[in-house]
Amino acid sequence: MLVERGASQNTITSYKTDLKQFCTYIEQSHNSDLFTDIKNITVEIISGFLVNLRSLSLKSSTRSRKVATVRSFFTFLHMEGEISRNPSLDIPMPKLGRSLPKTISPEQARNLVTTPLRASSSNTAIRDESMLQLSYASGLRANELVSLDTNSIDLQYKTVRCMGKGRKERIVPFHLQAANSLELYIEKARPTLSSKNTGKALFLNTRGDRITRQAFWELIRKYGKMSGLSDDISPHTLRHSFATHLLQGGAPLRHVQELLGHANISTTQIYTHLSTEFIREEYESTHPHARI
Repeated sequence: MLVERGASQNTITSYKTDLKQFCTYIEQSHNSDLFTDIKNITVEIISGFLVNLRSLSLKSSTRSRKVATVRSFFTFLHMEGEISRNPSLDIPMPKLGRSLPKTISPEQARNLVTTPLRASSSNTAIRDESMLQLSYASGLRANELVSLDTNSIDLQYKTVRCMGKGRKERIVPFHLQAANSLELYIEKARPTLSSKNTGKALFLNTRGDRITRQAFWELIRKYGKMSGLSDDISPHTLRHSFATHLLQGGAPLRHVQELLGHANISTTQIYTHLSTEFIREEYESTHPHARI
């Protein structure tokens, strides 16, 4: 997963959790002798695991990932010659219903990213605003954002270099407002937050360590609540809003795909549905007969 696929640590952790759940299912539902030889695992056992997942009221996306994990594991075993036949080949993947991502309006986004310094002038507020500004300006994933180093940012050219999924590197531009916010953080707040063990990490917590994805999740919910948004706002809300607002502004889908770091354009196309809704709203509010 790490070397050949370039998977992130979060993906590896998820796969490990899924495989442990599969083993627990076998332990609890079948004879423990199955563990003496991996060849004892049959398509019926894997199908039983899929049925068990359905009974747990999991999201379809979560079930799909767990099934994909098991299939990937047995494919690996077959490729390595550990098993002569892959019992997971006949296991169907759960059908996924595509749900539209949650977004906020440009006005709500503008209000959210400027909330920290309107509430406080502390060094942590300066850091928080620079993180929110960069998140909405570049559409980075939360993990990409917190993984940035000081040399990832080019304030002169207003670009950020990040490592995305599959260890694919990309360079994303950001606007002047985000650049000013980052410059203030780097020159004033970061030096006071840093410690002798800080290293090159860009965004720091109060101990001088790299801020975690969970901490960024909590701070965005905190400022979301302060700015009057719902409790379910997340880092991905800003990423979704970034993509949607670019499309609403006329950006080509292919360009948005590159900025988001999507390997497949079909992943980016979901935002065109949101853009279509925007066009409908604009039509309803501007066409004289529609207003009637």
